[in-house]
This record gives sequence, C-alpha cells and structure tokens, in this order.
Amino acid sequence: MSEKKKVYVCCGTGCVAKDSPQVVEEFKKVIKKYNNTDVDIVSEIKSTGCNGICQKGPVVKIYPDNIAYFRVKVEDVENIVEKTLINGEIIKKLLYVEPSTKERIQDYRKSQFYSKQHKIALRNAGEIDPNNIDDYISRNGYKSLKKVIESMKPEEVIDEMSKSGLRGRGGAGFPTGTKWKAAYVVDDDPKYVVCNGDEGDPGAFMDRSIMESDPSSVVEGMTICAYAVGSTIGFAYIRDEYGLAIKNMQKAIDGAREKNLLGKNILGSDFSFDIQIVRGGGAFVCGESTALISSVEGKVGEPWPSYIFPTEKGLWDKPTVVNNVETWANVPIIIEKGGDWYHSIGTMEKSKGTKVFSLVGKVKNTGLVEVPMGTTLKEIIFDIGGGVLNDRKFKAVQIGGPSGGCLPENFLNLQVDYDTLTKADSMMGSGGMIVMDDRTCMVDVTRYYLGFLSEESCGKCVPCREGIKRMLEILTDICAGKGREGDIEELLEISSMTSKASLCALGRSAANPVIASIRYFRDEFEEHIRNKRCRAGVCKELTTFGIDKEKCIGCDVCRKNCPGKCITGEVKKPHEIDADKCLKCGNCINMCKFDAVKVL
Repeated sequence: MSEKKKVYVCCGTGCVAKDSPQVVEEFKKVIKKYNNTDVDIVSEIKSTGCNGICQKGPVVKIYPDNIAYFRVKVEDVENIVEKTLINGEIIKKLLYVEPSTKERIQDYRKSQFYSKQHKIALRNAGEIDPNNIDDYISRNGYKSLKKVIESMKPEEVIDEMSKSGLRGRGGAGFPTGTKWKAAYVVDDDPKYVVCNGDEGDPGAFMDRSIMESDPSSVVEGMTICAYAVGSTIGFAYIRDEYGLAIKNMQKAIDGAREKNLLGKNILGSDFSFDIQIVRGGGAFVCGESTALISSVEGKVGEPWPSYIFPTEKGLWDKPTVVNNVETWANVPIIIEKGGDWYHSIGTMEKSKGTKVFSLVGKVKNTGLVEVPMGTTLKEIIFDIGGGVLNDRKFKAVQIGGPSGGCLPENFLNLQVDYDTLTKADSMMGSGGMIVMDDRTCMVDVTRYYLGFLSEESCGKCVPCREGIKRMLEILTDICAGKGREGDIEELLEISSMTSKASLCALGRSAANPVIASIRYFRDEFEEHIRNKRCRAGVCKELTTFGIDKEKCIGCDVCRKNCPGKCITGEVKKPHEIDADKCLKCGNCINMCKFDAVKVL
C-alpha cells in the first residue's frame, strides 16, 4: 500500500488574508467524506507558517511527493483531493511557474525561488504547526537547550556563539557573543533577556513571519541566552499590530512551560527562566534597544545616550541582553551544530551565516528569502525574485529600511554583507529589500522615507527632530516644483549634521536615504529643480504625459482605463492625451505594453 499523504497549508498572515484557514477546513471536510467511504488517503492535515513566496499564496504542499500548489482557493480543494491525493494526477494550473522560463515546476524545491536559498533561521517555517510544540520538538527542537543544561558551562555557550560570528540581525549588526559576554561578566542581579519584535520598517516582515511560523525557536534561543548570562526573567516585546505573532508566541511560551522547558527548575536542573510578552504601541523608534527598554519599563519610548550600554545598565538599571527575533531563531541550531559550522557559511570575513530578507516592491516573487551572506543583489532580485514585475526596467533597490539607501543598477553585482553595504551608503538594517522600476521617482522615494522618519522621531534631540523636518521640507518643495539652486547642497549639509549629532541610531542614520539618492541619482534631483520635470511621471506638478504616435497601435487600453476621460482616438489609430484634462494618475503609462506613453 502506498504511503499516506500529508497536506500542509500555509497559514501565515499573507495566506490567511487569502482565506487559507478556509482552505484547511475544506480539506478536512472533503477528506472526511472520502474516509467515510473507506478511502483512507491522508494521515495529516497541517496548518503551517509562512512558506516565503507570499505573492503566490495560499500555498498547499503535499508530502511525501514534494508537490506544491499555489494560489489555491477553496473551490480547488475537492479537485486536489480527487485528482492528486487519490489518483496521483498533477493539476498543472496550480503549479509554480518559473518566471524566467515559464516552466511549471512540480517539485517546488527545484524552483529558483527555493533552490537558491539556504534556510537556517527559517528552517522550520512552512514545515511545522507553530501552535504544536511537539512538531518543533520532532525537528530537534529544544535539543540545544537540553545540551547546554546537561553538558555545557555558561562560558562555553558564549564561546560557541562568539565562534559562530553571528551578528545581531536587528540592524546594528553587533556581535552576539560579545554582547552576551558583556552581560555575563557583570556581577549584578537580576539580569534580563529581551526579544526585540518591534519590527517597524516599511515593507519588512521577517521577524513577524518567524514569530508566526516558528515561535518556539525564539523561545529556545532566549532561554539558552538566559542560561549563559545568568538571567531568570525574559521579555518578548512585540508590536501590537502583530496579532498572529503575539498569539503564536504566547502558545509557544505556554507549551514550553507545560513541558518544563520554561519556568522553575527547567528539565530538573537548578536553572529557572520565564518569559513574558509585552505589547509595543507601534513606535518605530522603539526598535532601538534603549527606547525599547524604556517602553518595557512603562515609560515613553525615548533612547538613551549611546555611551550607556544595556548589558551593564538596561531594564531597571540591570544588565540586559536585547536581540531581535531572527537572531534568537539562529541560536538553537548554532548550539546544535556548532559555531564552526555556522562560521563556515557566508563568504565575507565579518558577515557569517545567512540573512533573511523581505523581498517586496516591483518584483515578481515577493516574500521572504534567506540567503548566505555574500549573495549578490542580482541573485536575490533576478534569480530568487524572478526579476522586475511586468518586465519593466530595474531602477534601484532600497535596503535597510527607511534609514537605508537606494542602490542603482550598476550595484546589482554587489555582495550583500554588513561592511559592503555600508561602503555603498546603504546598510543591512533588519533586512527589508524594496525593488523599484523605472516608474519610481527617486526624489519622491527619498521624500517618503524622510516623511516616515519625521513622524517616527521621538523628538528628544534637536539634530534629529529639526534636521529631518527641514530635509523633508526641502524635498517636498522639490517634488512640488518649488526646488531652488542650492537645495541639494543644503540637504547634504544637514545630513552631515544629523548623522554626527543625533542621540540614537534613528537620527544618525536618517540621512542615509538622502545621501545615497543624491550620490547615485543626482541628475534626477537636478532635473526636478532646473527643468521642472519628473522623468518617472510621479510628481504631478512636474509631469506631462504624451503619446508617441509612431509607437501607438491604437489598442484602446489606455483610453478605456483613463479615469479622467482625457484620451481620445479610434481603435487601430494613434491616440492623443488632452493635457488640460489629464489627472496625471499614470494609469496610461502603466498599462501601455508598447512603450507609447511618455513623460514629455
């Protein structure tokens, strides 16, 4: 008799938004119907976390055949059960389509999206039920905690982390082992271990997905750190908008307590540690460790002077280790396989292991990807990501959140690691990666990020509060056609001041998008100021659309989709745009497949 099938349905946030829980229920309903007719075909139906390829969800994986179906709807379920689970047939229309070759891939592991990744932090995502701690344990979960309690001294745990070369994945990139050691040597109790789950970068959802998909790895990582530094109390600080992450983390904590993996005398030892969830209010600045600590204490989330180290005086003036979600998820497997194993991954001397990125924007395969340090931008965007959406021309990629920089096409062969990105006026940040095409205005993008940072600045220090505000005013004027000669120089002058004089990392890095955009797209800034023209057709006051009559074939798509009814022309004859009626929405240029609509 053939092996029974296992059906795994992604129930991460992206797939939940597309009714994946209803897909799970439909599978249960249909399979129950067949089981009642003595056709016992499925041994397990599992709701898992994120599979990474969010754009193509809901994702349904069928084991042991390694078949994956994408964009599965409730009405597809009965067909999947009848054809694939019972008769072994493949439903081709639900298979993954390789963007480069248009080939339909049956074994999802062979697609470029999956085959070019190296999953460590995401090793369990999409493979376990995040609400079932036994699922986590079945994949070597808590093996590392047992190892450190039974056979390792705290100093040995810290040495192993130092040997691994793991750096904090929250943005600063501080060596994890060094941070743990700094807390360990301080003779002051109690000590605290804190998980930074206050992910606030626009377009970033790495930490969110890990907490939703594999929360027990975070809990285990924090507990191992607590053993190493001598802590008994931990806090998981999670932004309030992350409802599913909070729910799954709480279940992971409760499950660990039930199995004596958290709480008093863990695994029968004299080591005790417990974790409490603190819900953050959504302030971006609380992603900075000292502002986060203030928030946990019940105070306003404002940063401290940078010379005060949380490992010496953190929560309630006691030694505190703060690491982000992705960092914690790496800890158990490093202890399991050894620091040397992790150190061997990645090509850069000071950037070891892998990094998780949220790949979003104008890219075909949006979602989560995990690659070894040193992987090039081109490999991430064009191999794993499938290239630019609608095959438009690649313009830039923004890395590192609102404090990162936008890198142009000639940087596509850049290796992604901490130091290389910094030299290019960008930064690793927490791992957001936003792809932009030729319909992106770099001045407007810079204005957007400064607007975000202006709103999120805590306002405590003048350089950040007033400096960002003034840069935003200048950029707003440039986008509105009010730019003046000298604006670019003033932006750079203010950037220099904020990066040197601001109190915390938010203010010191706020100038990054300005500096990088001017460095690589200065001609676009000058065009806005001198020629009063936005080549991307985004800044309405600087945009006039027209139609190239030699390229227009009269397909009539632009006219039918023009909300302002400003396009005229007959089918199969060149069309025209009435500039006086044009709303400058950009619908026409976005929809034209013949490159006939132009910015004049």
